[in-house]
Amino acid sequence: MSAASLAHAKQQYLEQQVASASPERLVTMLYDRLLVDVDRAAAAQDAGLWSAAGTHLMHAQQIVGELSASLTDAWDGAAELRGLYTYLTGRLVVANVSRDRAATTECRDIVAPLRDAWHAAADAQTPVGASVAALA
Repeated sequence: MSAASLAHAKQQYLEQQVASASPERLVTMLYDRLLVDVDRAAAAQDAGLWSAAGTHLMHAQQIVGELSASLTDAWDGAAELRGLYTYLTGRLVVANVSRDRAATTECRDIVAPLRDAWHAAADAQTPVGASVAALA
């Protein structure tokens, strides 16, 4: 199988995963990728690969934007989580523009527990808001 065929098959698989995922699973998938982007950015910063770090940090910003846009004001904790997303976006920008490794670490420290909370809520099939509200 050629590299192009393999890449196409992987892309189709990912598209099917997203298309068939529940809303809870979509959120956990976004958080999983957000954490991957932050970790990859940190590794790139450590190696002095600033362009690669910037690419990962900008993708992380896009994910945070999607997470923020998905919030509904019907949930009591939406404003607090939206505020956290705004802060996180600002720190991702600082991490990128200033090449600030400490800001990248701070972003990871914010994202990792949120990711874990969303996964726990999805796994328990409980209202996601209740688990995340405890973090806000």
